[in-house]
Amino acid sequence: MSGATMTQKVLDELGIEPLNSGCSSVKAKGPVLESHNPATGDVIARVQLATEADCEVTLEASEAAFDRWHMEPAPRRGAMVREIAEELRRHKDALGALVTLEMGKILAEGRGEVQEMIDIADFATGLSRQLYGLTMHSERPGHRMYEQWHPLGPVGVITAFNFPVAVWSWNALIAAVCGDTVIWKPSLKTPLCAVAVQKLCAGVLDRHGFFGVFQLMAGADAVAGRCLIEDRRVPLVSATGSVRMGRIVAETVGKRLGRTLLELGGNNAIIVMNDANLDLALRAVLFGAAGTAGQRCTTTRRLFLQRGIAAEFTRRLKAAYSQLRIGDPMDEQTLVGPLIDEEAVRTMQRALVSAREQGAEIVCGGQARGGCFVEPALVRASASMPITHEETFAPILYLIEFDTLEEAIGAHNDVPQGLSSAIFTTNLIAAETFLGHRGSDCGIANVNIGTSGAEIGGAFGGEKDTGGGRESGSDAWKAYMRRQTVTVNWSGGLPLAQGIRFEL
Repeated sequence: MSGATMTQKVLDELGIEPLNSGCSSVKAKGPVLESHNPATGDVIARVQLATEADCEVTLEASEAAFDRWHMEPAPRRGAMVREIAEELRRHKDALGALVTLEMGKILAEGRGEVQEMIDIADFATGLSRQLYGLTMHSERPGHRMYEQWHPLGPVGVITAFNFPVAVWSWNALIAAVCGDTVIWKPSLKTPLCAVAVQKLCAGVLDRHGFFGVFQLMAGADAVAGRCLIEDRRVPLVSATGSVRMGRIVAETVGKRLGRTLLELGGNNAIIVMNDANLDLALRAVLFGAAGTAGQRCTTTRRLFLQRGIAAEFTRRLKAAYSQLRIGDPMDEQTLVGPLIDEEAVRTMQRALVSAREQGAEIVCGGQARGGCFVEPALVRASASMPITHEETFAPILYLIEFDTLEEAIGAHNDVPQGLSSAIFTTNLIAAETFLGHRGSDCGIANVNIGTSGAEIGGAFGGEKDTGGGRESGSDAWKAYMRRQTVTVNWSGGLPLAQGIRFEL
């Protein structure tokens, strides 16, 4: 089957038209955007973007849907999300292929991203029966005190291109079982993935008569983005992207005293100790640094090597990099697909120039291969170089040698970002030191696994410039609800707390 025929088959299965509306409640009337395959440069399909008027209609529809949806019992909301999981299972291969076609990650990762959506739907289904509050003992006799949780309302979700469907599901499916409605502003680099997911997931709820629970609002930042972050009818905005974007979202939403859930930059590092299992570490570093062509927020960007193993590990890593298969991400044998666009290639090249100017040495790779393809680069550097404190969204791995674990942890933490981190060691004391309160300052800390590939059961997110948000598992659901403390007096009297007497 030719590439064009395969692409058309994927589009047909997912209901993608040559021209698609970027809004779900109204036919969008804004400019038309072409979506390109970064591997070939071909136009896949087009999306008509939202205008300000379209955004207003979408927001009104989300408000109206909330009025009905939040009154549906949570377990029944969960049952409908379970049906979404089944719908995603049926279309896993086609949706995974669309992620590959539009974003450029290899086919195994495209399918894996859809599996992540399925997993979070299953998780949310169970969660719908576990939205627990606490019961507290009152100091007043004949009083009962407890807390309960209520949905917030329409939740805005702004997603990035690198995980064009999974990150939406982390937010939307959990928010849905909590009783919220969701308005999605996808990256304009991957709008077709959003159109497809909207058709599949909203279609399930539509069949049950719950129209508008999931809304799509594809539009420019100055239009759709501004609508979500400025409007008081959107009590929570979850945003994934750059630190620069996150600051704008936080400041704008904060001015109206709304809530934000931010997942921003990552400058993730792995520490490899002299006693580490080097075979294990090599596999983790290879996927962490070169997987998704270095375009994950959890991509490994700095590698701290203890001097006893530094030369040997660098030799092994260089040999492994020489065997990376770069090319068409639809080919099952490919390990590294393209960057998202040619500007990303230029950004990588500028970072490598800066690294050389600061005294770094290119060990291997770094060459542009035409179009959006690049060779993943290994760069010998020092922790004091400014370039190692920046997040370049491309496959550049800085190799930094160290003597003591304390030295490595200090350099590891001396960057603005704080998302994911890892150490490879067989020494219990080293591992626990890394995990302790004076160890890694990241939201994610791993021992003998890499920085990428988090499971959905744990809360995902980071500290410092990463934004402090938590999504996905654990008790991350609380971000999508409001807490209410309740006290019931059944005593017949009216005693006041703290023993206060106020009587005429």
